Amino acid sequence: MEKLRLPDYFAEKKPRVKNYLRATYFKEPDWIPCTVGLMPATWKKYREDLEEIVLDHPDLFPNYEQGSRDFDDLGDRRYQPGQFTDNWGCLWDNIAPGLDGAVVGHPLEDWADFPDYEPPDPIEEGDGWTGSPPDWEEIEREIKRAKEEGRLARGGLNHGFMYMRLYYLRGFNNLMLDFAREDPRLDKLIDTVLEYNMAQIEKYLELGVEFMYFGGDLGLQDRLPIKPEKFRQYLKPCYEKMYGRCKEEGVGVYQHSDGHILEIIPDLVDCGLDIINPQFRANGLDGLEEVAKGKVCINLDLDRQLLPFTDPQGVREHVKEAVERLNTPQGGLMLYGEAEPDVPLENIRAICETFEEIGGGSF
Repeated sequence: MEKLRLPDYFAEKKPRVKNYLRATYFKEPDWIPCTVGLMPATWKKYREDLEEIVLDHPDLFPNYEQGSRDFDDLGDRRYQPGQFTDNWGCLWDNIAPGLDGAVVGHPLEDWADFPDYEPPDPIEEGDGWTGSPPDWEEIEREIKRAKEEGRLARGGLNHGFMYMRLYYLRGFNNLMLDFAREDPRLDKLIDTVLEYNMAQIEKYLELGVEFMYFGGDLGLQDRLPIKPEKFRQYLKPCYEKMYGRCKEEGVGVYQHSDGHILEIIPDLVDCGLDIINPQFRANGLDGLEEVAKGKVCINLDLDRQLLPFTDPQGVREHVKEAVERLNTPQGGLMLYGEAEPDVPLENIRAICETFEEIGGGSF
């Protein structure tokens, strides 16, 4: 892992972005970058009361303007109630409007359908999450605007891009059996998904991104779904190729993953990872301190199973303990607090206040 060298574009960036990059590459940031995520369902539930909190914390929400949010807007179709089929042929169902749905129909549940299966075109069609193909011209314009304005020009693959896509296609139980039995058809399916991903990565690199986001949950609540050895056999080569292509172009790599992933964090770092976004509850401070602290930048996802049930003081203690255990004088720590609709308003406010006490806005 390259921890000491800042990217070539560092000098051209705004202070917030410079601080973010210093935290990423262990170069003594001025503050811990903090981000608060607000789900569409949370906006729909709390409405003006949530907007008041956002307006009270402009350091965390610097671009928010009063009245700019439609509280009833649930976003693209993955947050809408009901079902839809994406471009891979996977059937999604959402019973919780404003939160993510789940895949309930798998086009390759039967291997007999694989020989005639055609994946979507990664450039012309995309995965179909939003219901529209990627607008590459607009993406290119946004990358150019970001650079001109001193922001970080980012790109990324949609959540569930690799491992999750495999079980979207096969079904979870089937995929677990494929790994266990080492079904030879699994290699070809992995290659199919990887080829799609590499085409999108190449497109983003062609357009000039500076940082790439990868989102996909690799863990369960308290363990990996497959043994680390199976991950290294089947999936690590994919991440080596995807991350490695980014690093060849000097592009940073960010990986989000829900679930327990302690055993494979070193593998992801080996592949070229710059920032890992793990969950507090699923991995624990002891484990993250042992395998990740000082070795890769941690963007810690606060304990989502604590936030709905504690009080503001509990929130403050939780955040401050994480900082005490995982931060270093050189940096390498960021914090992320996601407020779903089961988190009380007073706890959302406490997240914002504590983030401002121990750190500051991201970018």
